Amino acid sequence: MKYLQMEQEAFLGDADCATDAIRPKQMEEERLEEVLAQLAALQETALPVQRLELTNEAGYLLLDLERKEEGWARGHEALRQALDSESWEPAVHAFNIIYQAEKDDALKALVHGVWLGVTYPIDPEVSVLMLKHLVDETPPKTDAAAIPAAAAAYLVELRARDKQREELQFFTASMLAEVAKKHSEVVDNKEIFDFWVERLELNDPSKVLPRLGKILDTLVPDGWWYDRDLLRSRLPTA
Repeated sequence: MKYLQMEQEAFLGDADCATDAIRPKQMEEERLEEVLAQLAALQETALPVQRLELTNEAGYLLLDLERKEEGWARGHEALRQALDSESWEPAVHAFNIIYQAEKDDALKALVHGVWLGVTYPIDPEVSVLMLKHLVDETPPKTDAAAIPAAAAAYLVELRARDKQREELQFFTASMLAEVAKKHSEVVDNKEIFDFWVERLELNDPSKVLPRLGKILDTLVPDGWWYDRDLLRSRLPTA
């Protein structure tokens, strides 16, 4: 798993692997120079996806280098391009960059990214990543964290295939179990866990997804950066 690798290693306590996954700062800086040079060399006629991929990569690299202000700016640059071209997966990455830059609009960016990641059939790993961020943002001692965790598990069942499906199933199951233990004080007992899932109706997507929508609306009651009603109207009906 490319995007969840570091999150999973931290989740499982695999410190050695996490250390191995961190690229030396010098390599990050050299790669950033390459990406910025490629961006500068792009012609105006270049495909939007080419510019978007490079802009998002620059944003992630800047975050890795702890240059969050610059990363935030690249995230917004990518976001404008993605929304203009209706490139939804790159848009979610841009929202992730803005969120991780930890400025005033971080939570708003996260909510926008979650909505797109759930609404559109993008890479399920990216959707799970955004939902995990939402779990992490949920205050302790509340069942609300179970909603994005359950939504992540549902999206994996719906969209993931083969090896990715197995890896994400394990990750989301572990995430939901951790939520049960941390937020709801559900002990490591399968019967109690299953009762908790049934009580909150976490195994019913028709209940989970509307609740997730309500959480997002509460976090961003107004001022959305895109027209959700318009985007919904363009979705396939079957």
